[in-house]
Amino acid sequence: MKRWYRLVYVALLSACTWAPVALSAQGAYPSRPIRWITPYPPGGSTTALSRLIGNKLSERWGQNVIIDNRPGGDTIIGIDVAAHAAPDGYTLLLAGNSSIIVGITHKTPFDIFKDFVPITIIARTNYILVINPATPVTTLKEFIAYAKARPEMLNVASVASGSSQHLMGELFGILTGVKMNHIPYKGGAAGLLDLMGGRVQASFSNAINVIPHIRAGKLRGLAVTGDARVATVPDVPTYAEAGLPQYRPKNWQGVVTRAGTPSAIVDKLSGEIRKILTLPDIIKTLDNAGMQPWGTTPQQMGEEMRATRAEVVGIIKEANLKFD
Repeated sequence: MKRWYRLVYVALLSACTWAPVALSAQGAYPSRPIRWITPYPPGGSTTALSRLIGNKLSERWGQNVIIDNRPGGDTIIGIDVAAHAAPDGYTLLLAGNSSIIVGITHKTPFDIFKDFVPITIIARTNYILVINPATPVTTLKEFIAYAKARPEMLNVASVASGSSQHLMGELFGILTGVKMNHIPYKGGAAGLLDLMGGRVQASFSNAINVIPHIRAGKLRGLAVTGDARVATVPDVPTYAEAGLPQYRPKNWQGVVTRAGTPSAIVDKLSGEIRKILTLPDIIKTLDNAGMQPWGTTPQQMGEEMRATRAEVVGIIKEANLKFD
């Protein structure tokens, strides 16, 4: 046997010997607890969503999924922690359209597209345009006319400059010609208090955060994003029903993990979470919270991430927004 042939033979024999071991190791995943990083403070909708899916994974796999809240820096701190994790599937990150936005509006130590690999989009997060009930309008069309007649006289609250809420308001203005004053707050609670108190007149708010106030009559919902009404506030029409079908901002929450994670682990995570999203109790829970279960392949999530980036860049350019 010639020397070069012997070398090739030995290499092939080694590959065949180690391949089952590698596949067996991947097949054993998970063999220890999984950390699920949420780059937001505890107690909010993102933590609830993470726990909802994490608990189901724990039940199915017999391994704890530990929710690790890492707030700060407009989500930069939590994302950066995940970006430095080992690429083994034992650190997951709740990522959404805001994770795309922060990489455009801030200088970040990570690249969400290069440092992470997508697993699946969990759900579309629906947002409701809410106004102070003292505002003398009851429909979206009336609000548009009312705001147009008062250019830059109405105040619209958001959780921060450059946030999803901020960009949703800018997109609304681009499509309707409405001009309102953007008032950024440090978090959503303060903005909602000022909205209910009449100091601001409108907000594009995450449905789960305003559903109780709409039901209590403290806020008036004019339209909700998504393809269907929210079960817990059935009187609030979709934007299509309210006469603005072209208003379809990208709002979603999904899960990613460190780039370099074996594809077998990524596919296993994606498949399991997508199965969870078909469970009746999960569908009902998400629907009541104003979310629509989605469930995408890693490839589909990657496409949606790129589409979200294109939309955000377009809004920023069209609205001529500047960020420090």
